[in-house]
Amino acid sequence: MSERVDLLVHGGDVLTVDDAGTVVREGAVAVRDGDILAVGPALELRARYEAAESLDAEGCLVLPGLVNTHTHLAMTLLRGRADDVTLQGFLERVLRWEAELLSPKNVTAAVRVAVAESVRAGVTSALDMYWFHEAAESVARDAGWRLLTGPTFMDVPEPPDKMAYPDRMAWARADLARRAEAQPGTRPVLFAHSTYTLSPEQLVEIAALAREFGALLHIHAAENATEVATVEVRHGKRPVELLDSLGLLGPDLLLAHAVDLTGPEIAALARTGTSVAHCPVSNLKLGCGIAPVPRLLGAGVTVGLGTDGSVSSNTLDVLGAVRQAALVHKAAGDPTAVGAEQAVRMATIGGARALGLGDRLGSLEAGKRADLIVLDLGRPHLRPRHDPWSTLAYAAHSPDVRDTVVDGRVLMRDRVLLTIAEEAALTELEALI
Repeated sequence: MSERVDLLVHGGDVLTVDDAGTVVREGAVAVRDGDILAVGPALELRARYEAAESLDAEGCLVLPGLVNTHTHLAMTLLRGRADDVTLQGFLERVLRWEAELLSPKNVTAAVRVAVAESVRAGVTSALDMYWFHEAAESVARDAGWRLLTGPTFMDVPEPPDKMAYPDRMAWARADLARRAEAQPGTRPVLFAHSTYTLSPEQLVEIAALAREFGALLHIHAAENATEVATVEVRHGKRPVELLDSLGLLGPDLLLAHAVDLTGPEIAALARTGTSVAHCPVSNLKLGCGIAPVPRLLGAGVTVGLGTDGSVSSNTLDVLGAVRQAALVHKAAGDPTAVGAEQAVRMATIGGARALGLGDRLGSLEAGKRADLIVLDLGRPHLRPRHDPWSTLAYAAHSPDVRDTVVDGRVLMRDRVLLTIAEEAALTELEALI
């Protein structure tokens, strides 16, 4: 008798993104209780399992869901309002608007649209640094989408939530304690905005709180030369040097951007196991420069991909970031600097490892959570199908994503969102604007 499973995705080529880069031609993925039960030839798995639900992926590519390792989801509220400015000009505008516009209600509406955009783009997980994170969590939970978020620290005169730093520390501790009780076994997250909006003493205090609860700590660092110079004048050290001197570098720290790095700083990241979220589109658009990703990868640093917020990058399209990551580093004259496979890995298993979740996400292997997407290969720009890594990095676009699955639950089938009322979400956001 056939064994029962909840979901069987079958018939397409399965790009597992395992260590060997295995591709199962005409393969299948069997899912039970949100876990991947088996990956193998479709003929075998269809004979072995009887599925309550199935996705026929014939003519498609099945791959792990994309991981967005750095974003600010509710910035959809401000998309298109801070273009063609420097990072410092961008921050000046956005901080003012955030103080005026952000509230739990507005964040809820903005995140609902961001989640819809992300699901359509095949993004199954995101690390979201922003205000009113509880509102974002509620939206993601209702949609069945994987969101990593938590308290954000940014010592500015008028934070949108009107909370002073001492009160924020107590609030964050309570948030982490509640999370540990309500969601045992899940990794909490704390966000320290940067070394220019927080003092060294505050950074040490926040890091101690993160380590007390086993949380991932996420921080902007070395995004452009002006930031580096500002921090160096203020503290006598560059951002990564400062974080190293304070004892903050380590496998529980994820840096956003890391564009302006020296050789010794790259060595320090490698030595301590610190990870980097590479945001090529945002870095280019703000004129920040190009992060030294080939040198980071060569040193053994884990690198994931991020979109940043949709004010600085204008989309939450991780596939677009894959293409930029594969192309921009070739500009120095080396076409092998970041290859197609490396770029796809940064968006999947690299991102999962950067979040400390490489044992659960990022590849299609038995025992991992069933976060996967089905990419329709039927359109002219995706034919012929010589190499799946190349197809993804250089030819595919987010509208090519046909189905999106998170924790074994189908969130989008045949390009129709099943857990978000998309038109209502768009109408609500437009009403706020």
